[in-house]
Amino acid sequence: MSYVAVYAAATPDTPNKVLTHFDDIVSTLADHGVRFARWQPAPIEKGASDADMIAAYQPQIDALGYAAVEVLRAAGDLAQNIELRAQFLSERRYSEDEVRFFVAGQGLFNVHVGDYVYAVRCEKNDLLVIPAGVPHWFDMGENPHFVTLRLFNTAKGCEPQLTGDAIADGFPGLDD
Repeated sequence: MSYVAVYAAATPDTPNKVLTHFDDIVSTLADHGVRFARWQPAPIEKGASDADMIAAYQPQIDALGYAAVEVLRAAGDLAQNIELRAQFLSERRYSEDEVRFFVAGQGLFNVHVGDYVYAVRCEKNDLLVIPAGVPHWFDMGENPHFVTLRLFNTAKGCEPQLTGDAIADGFPGLDD
């Protein structure tokens, strides 16, 4: 189930509130410029190539107006997943919007806005758009399973700028 848990940055042990209704998630995140939506699933064969997945969602991708698309997968190889997970657990920002669409699986984005952290659990068919410059981190869990489309305006937008803030270390992860 998708949700957003709202934490005071100073008290990461307990959320102030947890929202599970789609409209509540959308409006709470929209107040901070973050977009949350759901796309209708496209027919994709099991084991589809990256190109096939992108092609299946090309109309939605085109409607968003982002030029660069990549497929990010996590499943299977535990050692590779541990390394991949570690890459995303530090707070970062991008010079462009970061857009993720979950084709399959789940993940937890933590968006740091002022004195609050919005933990957004995304799952299949969820779209999350984090505006350029907004600090955030991503947790795929200890046993990750997901396939996402990651969209940017340019390939350069994919380069993270780490904030150097250790805030992510104090917050619950996907499996907590």
